Amino acid sequence: MYTNDDLNGAVEQGIFTQDSVETFRDYISEQKETKTVDEENFKLLTGFNDIFVVIASILLLSSAGWIASAVGSRFSAGVVALIAWGLSEFFVGKRKMPLPAIVLLLVFVASIFKLFYIEPTYSSIEETGSIFAFAMAGVATIFHWKRFAVPITIAIGMGVVTLFLISSFIDMFPDSKEYIAFVIFLIGIGVFLVAMYWDMQDRKRVSNHSHVAFWLHLLASPLIIHSLFLGLGVFDNNIGSFALFSILFAYVLLSIISLTIDRRALMVSSLLYVLYALKTLFTEYGFEGYGLSLGGVIIGLGLLFLTAFWTKARATVVGYMPRFIQLKVPLV
Repeated sequence: MYTNDDLNGAVEQGIFTQDSVETFRDYISEQKETKTVDEENFKLLTGFNDIFVVIASILLLSSAGWIASAVGSRFSAGVVALIAWGLSEFFVGKRKMPLPAIVLLLVFVASIFKLFYIEPTYSSIEETGSIFAFAMAGVATIFHWKRFAVPITIAIGMGVVTLFLISSFIDMFPDSKEYIAFVIFLIGIGVFLVAMYWDMQDRKRVSNHSHVAFWLHLLASPLIIHSLFLGLGVFDNNIGSFALFSILFAYVLLSIISLTIDRRALMVSSLLYVLYALKTLFTEYGFEGYGLSLGGVIIGLGLLFLTAFWTKARATVVGYMPRFIQLKVPLV
């Protein structure tokens, strides 16, 4: 693979003219923009070296944490957090390796949570012990974002904020747990709106903003669907036809939104919930033992069909949208 320096050198040697190089660059740029929007690209691996670094890092971090635990769990968490940050300085800050960046970020935030977590006692509930730890983990994600700007950091931070808000709500209103589904739903909508903010900064999907939005959409969808499961009593085995069809309707609505904003991640992250709903539906109608398989066949075929005709389906859906929405989403 040649670089811009190679092209500039070829111009200096008289192999190419400057105009032909600029025309070539414009052509490649247009091709990348078209592919990026249609394929929803995001970086996860630069090569097998990413996997190699992750394995070595996990080995180092787990071993160092085990040795440090002889002093105490907090000391162990602090040591792991420091090592994770130090590894990030090289492999993320200098080498720009995406998979190690994600793993080291998760280890760092989890270690900060463990460092500040307060074990509940007989006079306190578990949420009280975790609220401060979630707050500090949220602060840790802010510092990590400022230093390394890993795209998944915003989603991790929003996930930590979600846990902080839920813990705080339960702590302040211990007798109002029946409203937790509504709280999670509002948080899910909030995460989705944040994702759309990042998406609208990059309609062509060529910058880091698009990668940030990808991970946020991956978080928003299960929050919304999970709140629906809680509100309808699915986890309490209180499953009726209304609940099942409400879940399926919500997934169809999410699919339409996914097509509109060109985000498959919004659909994929809630698949397990929909599979569970379809399994329950088929079981109720006499397909005992085959519910999961039948649900998988239907969902799998539907997703493959949608993927094969994604652009045409988008064109149809976006065509029915108001003009102000069309101006905010990626071009068809």
